[in-house]
Amino acid sequence: MQILYEDNHIIAVSKTCREIVQADKTGDTPLLDMVKAYIKQKYNKPGEVFLGLPHRLDRPTSGVVLFARTSKALVRLNAMFQTHESIHKTYWAIVANPPREPEGYLEHWLLRKEKENKSYVVREGTKDAKLAKLRYRTLTRSDRYTLLEITLLTGRHHQIRCQLAAIGSPIRGDLKYGAPRSNPDGGISLHAREIAFVHPVSKQPISITAPVPDDNLWRALTLNLNVNE
Repeated sequence: MQILYEDNHIIAVSKTCREIVQADKTGDTPLLDMVKAYIKQKYNKPGEVFLGLPHRLDRPTSGVVLFARTSKALVRLNAMFQTHESIHKTYWAIVANPPREPEGYLEHWLLRKEKENKSYVVREGTKDAKLAKLRYRTLTRSDRYTLLEITLLTGRHHQIRCQLAAIGSPIRGDLKYGAPRSNPDGGISLHAREIAFVHPVSKQPISITAPVPDDNLWRALTLNLNVNE
């Protein structure tokens, strides 16, 4: 487990595509429990460790996950993630079929079907549909793949996956949304690259960046992007 940031109120870690953020039916140990164990051991804390989860990442997605170490921080972070005020999330995605325009704005109405754990693009006015908005731009290309940077303007279920698929650019490895084959590691090539926000207690600006996954394609596509700066 890689710690990206830590203070008295918040802690951020880098998630791999194999890890789950919170417990599910698989029975695998979630990041939530791993971080609790880390805090308990590092600070020799007796009893149950408090750790709040203001947001989530899908299992096949990698990148930065933010946790709250105090109830005060959790309440304020929950509000920030719900309203998208004072917090900005940036993702990187690898696609085989690039969008027609190198950068742009996408707006769709999405309907979540919980039994399928999937979202669909539907017409405006469809019952229970929610408006999804994002911006994207092309960072770099290879012979076969394009690396996109996505800025989320709303936070809908599978939003990036669904919206990119809707314009004919499904994320590499994302079988659920139209990719032709899976990735060798079972994940998808979607990475939560950065969370930038106002600290919930100190009110100072914070920016937390997660290193890209350790595989040949990610390394090749980000070689000239100064990803460690």
